[in-house]
Amino acid sequence: MSQIDIQKKIESFTCIEEALEYFDIGFDSQFIEEFRVPLVKRFNGYLLITKPDDWFSARRALKNAYCYVQRSRLDRHTRSACRGCTSCQRR
Repeated sequence: MSQIDIQKKIESFTCIEEALEYFDIGFDSQFIEEFRVPLVKRFNGYLLITKPDDWFSARRALKNAYCYVQRSRLDRHTRSACRGCTSCQRR
């Protein structure tokens, strides 16, 4: 899949859940309902910074966005791991 193809596929998504399912990323629907806007903004920001050239780089951008929003909810003064973050690689 070329860069143009993956960008067209991403543009075709009508909601963030479609993107999460397409990129095979598990998610908590309650978390999505509560943090939909920051997640979409972060994902779009990552897509602007580095244009994905294949499925894997686009998936990485979405996973990083999901994890970033999850980690932003944690207490900064403790060293707790992400809880409920099904895509976190920083456990």
